[in-house]
Amino acid sequence: MLVNAKQMLEKAAAEGYAVAQININNLEWTKAVLTMAQEQSSPVILGVTGGAAKYMVSFSTVAAMVKEMFKSLGITVPVALHLDHGTDTQCYACIEAGFTSIMFDGSHYPFAENLAKTKEFVELARAKGMSIEAEVGAIGGEEDGVVGAGDVADPEECRQIAELGVDFLAAGIGNIHGVYPEGWIGLDFDVLGKIRDVSGGIPLVLHGGTGIPAEMIQKAISLGVAKINVNTECQLSFAAATRKYIEEGKDKTGKGFDPRKLLAPGYEAIRQTVKEKFELFGSVGKA
Repeated sequence: MLVNAKQMLEKAAAEGYAVAQININNLEWTKAVLTMAQEQSSPVILGVTGGAAKYMVSFSTVAAMVKEMFKSLGITVPVALHLDHGTDTQCYACIEAGFTSIMFDGSHYPFAENLAKTKEFVELARAKGMSIEAEVGAIGGEEDGVVGAGDVADPEECRQIAELGVDFLAAGIGNIHGVYPEGWIGLDFDVLGKIRDVSGGIPLVLHGGTGIPAEMIQKAISLGVAKINVNTECQLSFAAATRKYIEEGKDKTGKGFDPRKLLAPGYEAIRQTVKEKFELFGSVGKA
């Protein structure tokens, strides 16, 4: 069965590795992530944004697909189904749909409002047996309509959010969603260290995991990051593999236009990207 993410992330933080949150966008994405997690004996978190859920019809549709696929594929590794950058309404919808974890992103509110709303969802998640992520300091860039200015988090605000009882905390440290621009100055490890020191040892989350150099990933993990989110990199690898298939004219031979053939290279590209992330984050064999 699906699990919430609390125990898997506490284990990762204690043992010095990170669990990948791979955002899913359709059936191919979901199957690719689940099968590779099983093959690599790695825990994994399936992230779902509001935009992705709408594309796949609804949060309930996503939950039903994931649960059936989990069962039919014989998945035995720990898997959490997690709302990514959730609003109030989306959090309620995911609780109703049967997700096992939610993120309430109140980083765009004044801090007092973020604190109050996060407290409400911590209490609700606890009552439902779900894990909950909060955010302080907006993550830069855009993901499915969620736009952040890239603010570096205030450690004192992180301390106050952590004391509410959140299970893991996303804190902006110069990371952004999407492709990192030329001239990006890198992650602010001084701030990350301060956040770790004041947040009571809860697992920290690094959003925008696509394109961060491996040495920065490893340093972030050493400073308490136990969950790293990846979305754009899978999209890019899927697009590149699909483009190559079409440019080589394979969609025009036999029944190469059949979506089961047309999407197969992209599906395999996602699997390989996910495998690389499991290896980089150190989660292989940790299920």
